[in-house]
Amino acid sequence: MSQHGEAGAWLQPLAPVSPGARIALGLAFFVVFFGLWSLITFGGVVSPTFLADPITMLRGGWRLLREYGFLGDIGMTVWRVLGGFLIAAAIALPIGIAMGAYKPIEAFFEPFVSFARYLPASAFIPLLILWAGIGEAEKLAVIVIGSVFQLILMIAVVVGRTRRDLVEAASTLGCSGHGLVFRVLLPGAAPEIAEILRTVLGWAWTYVIEAELIGASSGIGHMITDSQALLATDQIIFGILVIGLIGLASDLACKRLNQWSFPWAQLGR
Repeated sequence: MSQHGEAGAWLQPLAPVSPGARIALGLAFFVVFFGLWSLITFGGVVSPTFLADPITMLRGGWRLLREYGFLGDIGMTVWRVLGGFLIAAAIALPIGIAMGAYKPIEAFFEPFVSFARYLPASAFIPLLILWAGIGEAEKLAVIVIGSVFQLILMIAVVVGRTRRDLVEAASTLGCSGHGLVFRVLLPGAAPEIAEILRTVLGWAWTYVIEAELIGASSGIGHMITDSQALLATDQIIFGILVIGLIGLASDLACKRLNQWSFPWAQLGR
């Protein structure tokens, strides 16, 4: 086979990629990204006032960790994300499952959920500050509002599209009512529900930073706001990268957990 044919085969739609090649390609992107960043900053294309170079960014990050207690800010932000997301999941799971399984419940909730999921969570921040102050309740509420309606609708869709032949077979064998929900619908939808939770957990990071940018005294978003006032772009960039790294780590952890919990869901991939 010619080199052109090998390259064409490698780029075939949906063609699998080996684990080693996947890691190499992922790392290659970051090499290119940091190379371009270095070229732009060290080459003087952009003023350091507006974009710090990678080395200055790392020095600024080390100073944040060593002198300004940034680890505490990171821990506070992680706590807020997990707390708000768990509250949203606890609300969304029963409602979403009920909507997917029972059409009358779906008809009751869907108009409001479809309306509410388009409302930006950040628009509620002024009201939430009036109602709950600038404490932890306000920040958790922003994450819940931003996540819960998306979760409800996505879970309902997944549960509602369970294969009809499985439902009919279970009914023929005498399974009905709640038995269908817990023995057929939920086991069939569980892998996709886990992936939905993993996806929306990533969105929760966006909401927590929005909440911390206004009226916060701790957290990564608070540090970014303070750094903006000082034109400390090195610290701003470091904070953004920390968010990305923590989000990537949590996403990979959730992915591995889902693969371990639902091995049968990987067979067709």
